Amino acid sequence: MASNTTIYIVGFAIIAIMVIGTLAYGLSAGDEFGGSDDSGGSVAEDDYGYEPWTGNWMEDLGFELPGETESLLFAVQAAIGAIIIGYFIGLNAGRKDKEAEQSKA
Repeated sequence: MASNTTIYIVGFAIIAIMVIGTLAYGLSAGDEFGGSDDSGGSVAEDDYGYEPWTGNWMEDLGFELPGETESLLFAVQAAIGAIIIGYFIGLNAGRKDKEAEQSKA
């Protein structure tokens, strides 16, 4: 039990250090955080000469998703990921409880 607790504490500490380091670097650089949607396309076009071979098919049809729908889809994606991670954590905890019961018997 102590080894699992140690693993979780070390894992959370590493994540915290990474987040704090990223935020500190971003704040010291003076740039705002922009996602890859903002800068990835321009870097690929400017630095590597990439030319898109297809366009946005939704815009070609005259349809564009509103910002609320994009936010909803992102939230659903995050929820599905959290459910999958929670399932495997619960599965691991259940197995350990079952092993502990079997060792007592």
